[in-house]
Amino acid sequence: MRAGLFRSTAGKVAAGIAGIGLVGASLAGCTSVDTEGGSGSTLEQLRERGSVTVGFAGEAPYSFMKDGELTGATVALHREIFKNLGIDEVQGVATDFGALIPGLQAGRFDVVSAGMSILPQRCEQALFSEPEFNYTTALMVPQGNPRGLTDMQSVAESGVRMTVMTGAIEADYAADLGIDATQVASPQDGMDAVVNGRADVFALTGISLNWMKRNNEGAPVEVTESFVAEINGVPQVGAGGTVFRKEDTALRDAYNEELAKITSDVDKYLSIVGDFGFTEAELPDPELTTQMLCEGVG
Repeated sequence: MRAGLFRSTAGKVAAGIAGIGLVGASLAGCTSVDTEGGSGSTLEQLRERGSVTVGFAGEAPYSFMKDGELTGATVALHREIFKNLGIDEVQGVATDFGALIPGLQAGRFDVVSAGMSILPQRCEQALFSEPEFNYTTALMVPQGNPRGLTDMQSVAESGVRMTVMTGAIEADYAADLGIDATQVASPQDGMDAVVNGRADVFALTGISLNWMKRNNEGAPVEVTESFVAEINGVPQVGAGGTVFRKEDTALRDAYNEELAKITSDVDKYLSIVGDFGFTEAELPDPELTTQMLCEGVG
């Protein structure tokens, strides 16, 4: 199907997106399972407790806070899947993107709910579910797209001022293409840079940028058509999934069984994530597996 190295979109850092009530605080009453000292597997402990604590990084529309409630496409998947596993409640702990896997390993939460990209270096630190979303990139530009930007190559060739988010795969794309991009902490910061004229373009996943545009209707920006970035002629196709501790194979496997029932049924999939702007285009490609992404080959 595809040749070359698969690289995934990251960009799950804490964000304060205007108009959607995002907050950077932990939800009350969230404690994680002690997998070292507890009896039984993590899955058994979660069923007994009746709740799962997820770490999230606040990027809409994947997982974020709105009106004091944890929401998003990844959260919606988790509520459906964990309920089917006998775990009725999903609680959340907000943290910076870079602290998600360390926080998971330290037991601050049970899984990571951030649509996190499946990358080889991350697979060395944690387990990933099978893909939940396919990713494509887009560009946020000033109204009218005065520089006529369409993809990463057009940014490199034009020499415009580019902004990317710290930890996002677009930062790697920029570096690979020799673009001296300014890094920002959140999607809101990236949009503000374009609005205020400090940058000519902000690159992130198309889903995230389109959500921001829809929820900031007065902002004088537009979002280009989404595209699959190419580096050295190789399409940079990626996908994201839920993250588990290395020892929680039983929980990951049970989760994957329920996830497959959703991703194999397009109508079911869209009934869960469609309200957050996801379409059939984001439905995971069944030929793109976590094993492939973890190995970095296609």
